[in-house]
Amino acid sequence: MSNPVVTSFFDQATKNVSHIVADPDTRQCAIIDPLLDYDQSSGRTSTESSNAIIEYVKSQGLSVAWIIDTHIHADHLSAAQRIKAELGGRLGIGGHISEVQRVFSEVFNTGSCFIPDGSQFDHLFRDGETYQVGNIEARAIHTPGHTPACMTHAIGDAAFVGDTLFMPDYGTARCDFPGGDARTLYRSIKRIFALPDQTRIFLNHDYLPAGRTEYRWETTVAEQRRENIHVREGISEDDFVAMRTERDAALAMPNLMIPSVQVNMRAGSFPPAESNGVAYLKVPVDAL
Repeated sequence: MSNPVVTSFFDQATKNVSHIVADPDTRQCAIIDPLLDYDQSSGRTSTESSNAIIEYVKSQGLSVAWIIDTHIHADHLSAAQRIKAELGGRLGIGGHISEVQRVFSEVFNTGSCFIPDGSQFDHLFRDGETYQVGNIEARAIHTPGHTPACMTHAIGDAAFVGDTLFMPDYGTARCDFPGGDARTLYRSIKRIFALPDQTRIFLNHDYLPAGRTEYRWETTVAEQRRENIHVREGISEDDFVAMRTERDAALAMPNLMIPSVQVNMRAGSFPPAESNGVAYLKVPVDAL
């Protein structure tokens, strides 16, 4: 059985990485964590990042089976709706999305026009569920801790972990968002570490820590287990929780969290336009 061909797209502004995961035999693919460009100062969107994905898919003669967000991102807007409109495919996210939606529907006072039940997505993945990308078997693994709905997608010999892990020299995801929990994250990472050592791990971000000059977003289970500065073998759960709790207390809110969450919990759609035909994003005061 073939393993997937992975093509990645790095966005300098957000340090986000999107991935196209293709079966070389059938030319079917999944698109993981696509990005919609957004300028917060003007409130304007643009499509350079999603255009690159769309053009690549068309140029390679790929067909899109899945458009997957690994979780509700707090640092960039999802381009899932635009990708679907241009290329087709089913929008998927972890089944615990409703927990995240319920929290933020209250924060943003969405009212009756937004139902926090995950129905905005085409498919809600269950823990352990298997699916196909062409002839390649894929498996959804619930890996909460960063958020309650985080999923790792193991597709052939590759695993797409969202924000759960970063490169070994940068560590692990923050756990201070609503529903996040450091102890849960540690246990989720152990599930990832139980995958075969040679499993390729693809990340959603790289922030280029001091001492490294090139961005990276691919590692392996073996490398993470051996070298991750936060959670390598030999670091206990209690030590990890203490480190993560102290570190998270000093972190600022992501720059695009307020617009990102409002769009991403709607599967990449903006709130409904108001009577003047314009969609608006709310900024809650003293609520986050």
